[in-house]
Amino acid sequence: MKTRRDFFKSAAVLGALGATGLPLRAAEHKTKTSLAGDDRRYWVSVAEKISRPVLENLARRELKLKMPVEEKPGSKRASGTHLEAFGRLLCGIAPWLSLENLSGDELRLQQEFIKLAQASLDAATDPQSPDFMNFTTGGQPLVDTAFLAQGVLRAPKVLWEPLNPRVKKQIIEAFTSSRKIRTPKLNNWVMFAAMVEAALLEFGEPTQEERLENCVRKMLGWYCGDGAYGDGDFFHFDYYNSFVIQPMLLDVLAVLQKHDAGFAPPHKTVLQRAKRFAEIQEQLIAPDGTFPSIGRSTTYRFGAFQTLVTIALQHELPERVQPAQVRGALTAVIRKMMEAPGTFDANGWLQIGFCGHQPALGEGYISTGSLYLCAAGLLPLGLPPSDEFWSAPPAKWTAQKLWAGENLHADHAIGDTRKVEVPTLKR
Repeated sequence: MKTRRDFFKSAAVLGALGATGLPLRAAEHKTKTSLAGDDRRYWVSVAEKISRPVLENLARRELKLKMPVEEKPGSKRASGTHLEAFGRLLCGIAPWLSLENLSGDELRLQQEFIKLAQASLDAATDPQSPDFMNFTTGGQPLVDTAFLAQGVLRAPKVLWEPLNPRVKKQIIEAFTSSRKIRTPKLNNWVMFAAMVEAALLEFGEPTQEERLENCVRKMLGWYCGDGAYGDGDFFHFDYYNSFVIQPMLLDVLAVLQKHDAGFAPPHKTVLQRAKRFAEIQEQLIAPDGTFPSIGRSTTYRFGAFQTLVTIALQHELPERVQPAQVRGALTAVIRKMMEAPGTFDANGWLQIGFCGHQPALGEGYISTGSLYLCAAGLLPLGLPPSDEFWSAPPAKWTAQKLWAGENLHADHAIGDTRKVEVPTLKR
């Protein structure tokens, strides 16, 4: 393999499945017979395709100039869409950017994207930059400051520690400025405030209990049972347990327990719940790689599985869910979504849709930048190629086993884990 083009040749062939309209049976056959190495190459090619337009343009300080803004007519999302694209993309690819000991073409691609990401952090937070982003006006910037913070926390060795002190200062000022957006209403937005504060805590900055511990307490108080949280006082049948709630709870509590051992018990409980939710998510993927579009924000596509991939990245999958079956199931999902005609426009930007271009699915808060939360489904690229997730032989996932008539054990809920106490951080 001599060039990056050769490296992605197999991915290009796979992409042609969707473009040529081959029958579903052919695509299913490819899913069943693909090799483990092919799967990783394909995921890397998807990461590159999603990331390159955002990071190249932002690193050149031309994102606002070049990125289209598709939205519901009259929703006026342009002021926040660029931070959405950058923050959500970075939270998904950060573990891959920080992975050590890669080699060959993947290493060269990773190193290119590290430099682009570092330059993009400067461009997004420099007040003199034409791409300086909105961290304060309206409510939406709090959301995507949090996703950006989550990305930096997932790869501090490349997205924080080596940065110029000037850029670090810019990032801290940008994150701190998001506090102008008042403590969020009582729904999943409490996790955005907590995520920003957790990053500031890691940066050595003072934090606010109202926006950190109190927000975590509120979220934990909405636990419904069997691994799922309400989005506020009521349970919503959508994917927000995975888009936001569980991954951010895990990341925020991981930071808190690093600074205060008293947060270890709530982190342990939250992890137990997330493992059960990940188990449920794996079972939602049908034998052909489809899954139900339920509730709002399904235009985030396979970002719907962020809890499942977070648990896989942390090597915490339940015993009955093997890494290879998660890899196989998600590879099938990603192929179906990425290869659907209309997923990207002519210049490589994501378009609104669940499977292809379906602008009617875009709620009033959805715009082009919003769609890049799909990158959160790529977190396992942060595991090395030698890891079992990538190296184990292909395996059937649960739905494939069941619909093939295999004699599986029954699925069961987890026990009551409602009692959780969150201490106050020693400041």
